[in-house]
Amino acid sequence: MKDLPPYRGRFAPTPSGPLHEGSLAAALASWLDARAHGGRWLLRIEDVDGPRCQSGAAEEILRQLACCGLLPDEPPQWQSQRSALYDAALARLIDGGRAYGCACTRADIARAWAAQGHVHERHAEWVYPGTCRPERGGLAGRPARAWRLHTGTAGSPASLIDWRDRRLGAQWQDVAAEVGDFVLRRADGCWAYQLAVVVDDAEQGITHVVRGEDLADNTPRQILLQRALGLPTPAYLHTPLVRAADGEKLSKSHGAPPVDLTDPAAALLRAAQALGLPIQGMLHPGAGGHLPDLLGLGVSLWAQQAEWVASS
Repeated sequence: MKDLPPYRGRFAPTPSGPLHEGSLAAALASWLDARAHGGRWLLRIEDVDGPRCQSGAAEEILRQLACCGLLPDEPPQWQSQRSALYDAALARLIDGGRAYGCACTRADIARAWAAQGHVHERHAEWVYPGTCRPERGGLAGRPARAWRLHTGTAGSPASLIDWRDRRLGAQWQDVAAEVGDFVLRRADGCWAYQLAVVVDDAEQGITHVVRGEDLADNTPRQILLQRALGLPTPAYLHTPLVRAADGEKLSKSHGAPPVDLTDPAAALLRAAQALGLPIQGMLHPGAGGHLPDLLGLGVSLWAQQAEWVASS
C-alpha cells in the first residue's frame, strides 16, 4: 500500500468577531479529527477580507481557543502576510490562460441576465455570464476591475466536479453552469476566499479539511482551482451546523453572541453535542470540569465514528 502523507488539519476563522457557539463547534471538530488521526492541527487567521475584520478579534479568538485547551501544533499563520503567494498563483493562472481580467460591475451582470430574460432569485448567487471572457472580446478597452477563473464550458468534463465528502457522501456540481467564472481578486483589491484558501492549504500541506456544512458548496470551486494550479486535493468533511432557535445558522452576520466561556468545559460539551457526540452521558460526575479528560473522551468518541475516520 502506498504510504499516505501525515495528517495535517487546520481551523481557519475569519476575525470578524469572537468565536460563537457555531465556530467553536467547527474548531472542536477539526481539532478532534486531527487528534483521532494522530495528526497535527494548525490555525490560520483568514484576514484577507479587510473590511470584514475587527481590530483585536484575531487575538480574542486565540485566547478563546486556548481557554478551551485547543492549542495549535505550529505558530498561527495570518493570510494578510501571505499576499506574495497569492500574487504568484494568480500570475500562473493568467500565464496559463486560466484567469482573465473582468470589468463588470454587479449592475452589468444583472443587465446581462435581464437581457436574456432571466429573473434573479433573492439570495441566489449570480452566475457570471462570461461577458469579459477572452473568446468573447475580453475587456473591450475597459480597465479590469477584478480577476476571474475561466471555468470552461458548461457540461464539459473540466467543469464537472464530483467528490466525496466524508459525512455527506457523493457530491457533484457543474461549476461553469451553477457558479460561472468566479472571482480570484476583487475589485477592491482584496484576495477572494477561494484563491487564498486553496493556496494556503497547499502551502501548509493540509491533507484534511474539516469545516461546517455551509461551506460544502465552496468545495467544487476549490477543487477546480486546485486542478488549475496543479495542487493536491485534501479530504473533506463538512460537519453539522449549530442553529439558532429560529433554525438559522449561528453566524456573526446574524448577531450570534460570543461563546460563553465562563465554564470552558460546559461550552465544549455543548459543541460536542452539536456535533452528534454522546459525550454528556459518558462523563463521570464532576469530570466535566477537567478539560483534558473531556477532550480525551471527545477524541475517543470521534475515532469511533468509523465512517468519518476510515474514509479519510
